[in-house]
Amino acid sequence: MRVAIAGAGLAGLSCAKYLTDNGYTPIVLESRDVLGGLVAAWKDEDGDWYETGLHVFFGAYPNMLQLFKELGIEDRLQWKQHTMIFNQPEKPGTYSRFDFPNLPAPFNGIAAILRNNDMLSWGEKIELAKGLVPAMLRGQKYVDSTDRFTFSEWLKQQGVGDDVEQGIFIAAAKSLNFIDPDEISALVLLTALNKFLQQKNGSQVAFLDGSPTERLCQPMVDHITARGGEVKTNAPLKEILLNEDGSVKGFLIRGLDGKSDELVTADLYVSAMPVDVMKVMLPQKWKQNEFFQKLDGLEGVPVINIHLWFDRKLTDIDNLLFSRSKLLSVYADMSNTCKEYANPDRSMLELVFAPAKDWINKSEEEILKATLVELETLFPQHFGGENPAKLLKHHVVKTPHSVYTATPGCQKYRPTQVTPISNFYLAGSYTMQPFLGSMEGAVLSGKLTAQAINAQAHLEAKTSSKPTQTLQPATNAATA
Repeated sequence: MRVAIAGAGLAGLSCAKYLTDNGYTPIVLESRDVLGGLVAAWKDEDGDWYETGLHVFFGAYPNMLQLFKELGIEDRLQWKQHTMIFNQPEKPGTYSRFDFPNLPAPFNGIAAILRNNDMLSWGEKIELAKGLVPAMLRGQKYVDSTDRFTFSEWLKQQGVGDDVEQGIFIAAAKSLNFIDPDEISALVLLTALNKFLQQKNGSQVAFLDGSPTERLCQPMVDHITARGGEVKTNAPLKEILLNEDGSVKGFLIRGLDGKSDELVTADLYVSAMPVDVMKVMLPQKWKQNEFFQKLDGLEGVPVINIHLWFDRKLTDIDNLLFSRSKLLSVYADMSNTCKEYANPDRSMLELVFAPAKDWINKSEEEILKATLVELETLFPQHFGGENPAKLLKHHVVKTPHSVYTATPGCQKYRPTQVTPISNFYLAGSYTMQPFLGSMEGAVLSGKLTAQAINAQAHLEAKTSSKPTQTLQPATNAATA
C-alpha cells in the first residue's frame, strides 16, 4: 500500500519509518532542500552548522529514545550531568544549580530543590511544594483540567508568590513554548513537571553529537529507503486535489526550475506539515467541515534562534543553561556540548530569543545588538575591560510559525490523527498526543498516524475478508 506524506520533519519521517516497518511504501515529499522541518540545519560557507532551534533531548522522551534505539544510533546522544543551571541576573556572571542526586523519583527532584539556596528561600520552597505536590498526586486528569488557566493564574491559585514565578517559571515557560507564564497554558508546565519529577532521569538532557539533519533525520531516511520507501526534497505541495466525494485524489507538486507540476497519487495521504501551512493548503470543500475549522484556533509561535562565534572561550559549562533574561530563553555553548561543534579555544553560543513576537519582523542587526547587551550580564568578565570578547560571525534564524502557541483553551482545537476524510490523515506535534509541541510530540504523532493507518487496514481486511499484511501496531512508548 502506497502512502504519500507531505512534510519531511520529525512527524513525517517518523510516520514513514513506522509505515515501512509494517510493509507499507511511503513517499515523503518535502518542500525545501533540507530535511527536518522545525529541526532543520544548514552549513555555511565555512562548514559550520546553524540550526532552526536549540534542540535538546530529555530522559522523559520515551518515543524519541526508542526511535534512536531502533535506528541503532543511541551513541549519538551525548547525555549531560543531571542538573538544571540558571543564570543569576542579580549577580551577573554567576549560576545557581539544581543538582539531581542518584535517588529514585521524585526524591531526587525534591533533594535538588531543597539543596538549592541561591534561588529559593525555605519559604519559597514550601510555596513551591504546596503548588506542585497536589498536581502530582491528582494525576493527568487534573492536569488536563488546568488548560483553562495561564500558568501565572494557576500559581496564584496555589498561593505561590511572584518571586518563585520570576525566578524559575519564566525561564521554564520560555524553554517549553517560547512564551511567558502569563500567556502559556498551565497544562504545559504541569505536564512537563509531572514527567520530569516522576521519572528519575526525566529532566536529564542530551545533545546530539552533530546537526539534527545529518545525525537524526538522515538515518530515518536511510531506514525508509532501504525498505522501499522514498523521500524527495524540493517537492513543494501546490494543491491537495479531491475526488467528487471529497476524498483525496492526489498531491499536486509544484514544478521547480521551469519543470512541470507533478501529480503524486497513492492509496492514502498524510499531511505532516505545520498547522499554519496545513490551514493554507486546506481544500475549499473541507473548510466547511467542523473538524478542519477547529484548526483556526491553532497558530505557530514565532521563534528566533541565534548563533554567535567568539574569539575565545566564554564558559566551560557542558550543559543547557537557563538565562533568566527578559529577551533570551535557554542557551548552550555548543563548542562544549556537541562533539561535531567542539572547539577548545573558542565558544559558539546558540541562544533562543523568546518571546519573539515583538522581534520577529525586526532586522538581524537589531536582534544581534539586543542579544549582545544581554550577554554583558551573562558574561560580564568577557565584555568589559580593555579586551572584550570579539564576535567573529553570527547567524540569525527566524521561524515566524514554529510549534503551536499553547495558550489556555488550545487543547480543544487540537485534532486527532484520523480525519473525517477516508484516505487522509494528519501528523504533527499540534495533533492530539500527550507531549504537546515538542520533538517527542512530533515523533509520537507520526507513530500514532502509522498506527491509525494500520488499524484501518486491519479493519477493512476483516470486513472484506481479504488477506492483508501481518502488521504490528505502533504504540506510545510511554505506555507500552
